[in-house]
Amino acid sequence: MKRLLLVIATLLSLTVLLAACKKSDDTSSAATNPGSTPAQVEATPAPTELPPYEANVLTGEPKGADYPEGQRITAVMVNNIVAARPQRGLSKADILFEIKVEGGITRFMPVFTDYKTIGEIGPVRSGRDQFFRLILPWQALYIHEGQSVVMQQYGIDYDYGKLNNNDGANGYRDYGRVNWAGKSYNAGTLALEHTMYTNSDNIANYITSQNVDMNRTYNSTFFNFVDYRLGTTRDLSNSLDSAYSDKYGPVVSDGQYIEIVHSQSYKTRFIYDESTNQYKMQQNYSDGQWRDTVDEAADNQVLTFPNVIVLYTDIHVYPGHEAKDLQYAEYAWGGVGYYCYGGKCEKIYWQKGTPLEALRLYYLNEDGTCSDTPLEINTGKSYVAVTDVDFAENFVHSSLDGVDLSSATTVTYERSYVEDDAKAGETLGSSTDDLTAAATGSGEAETVTEAPAQETTVNETPAQEEAPVEEAPAEEAPVEETPVENTEAPAEENNVG
Repeated sequence: MKRLLLVIATLLSLTVLLAACKKSDDTSSAATNPGSTPAQVEATPAPTELPPYEANVLTGEPKGADYPEGQRITAVMVNNIVAARPQRGLSKADILFEIKVEGGITRFMPVFTDYKTIGEIGPVRSGRDQFFRLILPWQALYIHEGQSVVMQQYGIDYDYGKLNNNDGANGYRDYGRVNWAGKSYNAGTLALEHTMYTNSDNIANYITSQNVDMNRTYNSTFFNFVDYRLGTTRDLSNSLDSAYSDKYGPVVSDGQYIEIVHSQSYKTRFIYDESTNQYKMQQNYSDGQWRDTVDEAADNQVLTFPNVIVLYTDIHVYPGHEAKDLQYAEYAWGGVGYYCYGGKCEKIYWQKGTPLEALRLYYLNEDGTCSDTPLEINTGKSYVAVTDVDFAENFVHSSLDGVDLSSATTVTYERSYVEDDAKAGETLGSSTDDLTAAATGSGEAETVTEAPAQETTVNETPAQEEAPVEEAPAEEAPVEETPVENTEAPAEENNVG
């Protein structure tokens, strides 16, 4: 079982982890109380002569004159299947989450301090609970198009109401958009689900027309950021745990090159640029090549981040949802991870707990256990991957010496699955607590080692808008996905999963 694999692959004893990381004073945030705030480590104490600590909740940077004080943060679900690339609006994100969903693919959740600055974003895709549970303590406005039945049940159980927007905030279709391979819906070669977008104006109209309560005062930041008032940056080479080692090597080591494996074929990598102190983001494609991850709405600006965070946990199918491959991410137990900054990677521990508890990061003790000391993250934007522990041994962080950045890699493909799209009013017939209890510890290690000869993705598409068949790339790579018309699809367009 993957619980045993979790113990072996992530280098920790579960008992020690829980004893060291689970703090008795961690409390939860009531999702039904707009005035409440999530439990989170407070900012680094500062000398009394310093001005008040007024940091951006997502980046830890000082608030500017145009900071949206007292406003909820906003999260949007964005498609990351290969055919959906390039995306729009990702460069504006303060935090970008990437997590595996159905069929071995990953999806993005960019999170923004201010919805008014998002601009255009998309393609918007359906909501999933592994993302929602990360922003639930912060009561963010959550924008997506369609949602899994598990996600819908979370919205019901936590009384999320209009903060859980299911139509892309009055999203619109860009039928003429052209993807990286030159395909478009208008030409009959791009599936419909890769054409949904929204923008700041649409989001503002949704908030106004639906009278959405966007008021929220946060008394802490998303991560425990280095105090900007001190004018310092944490050098990982001189970190609290930089002198520690375990049987796998130093706790802090080279991280100019980072490669993250999300599934048998989906990969993301980062290349450190010392001149800018930023990591450039790239992804694997269906022709076996790495390409820059760019923002089409910002003149194809390459996504860069000073902070890269990788968190490993048990990810497997929800019991009873095998047909649609709905993925459960275990957040209750915590686990091992890595924080990369400035060309170095530091092994860390993370903890979350209940859905209403905020994500917390910790240093290691000298004996390799989870310490009581909250990890400090340098200020700025962050990329965060929540990744299956099955692939922990595939994580690469090294110097750039000897790395051939032009070499091809594994061909990206998607396993066959049916995109789950909950109908209005549909429930699980049980609470999410019951579902989570059934899912905890029930995963088995995946054994698939190579792509099937041909892969087909069946998506629930509206009856009035038939999605065209995707064509295989010229390099004879496996078929990325072939949406077909589902005769039981919802009648409304905004129910695309």
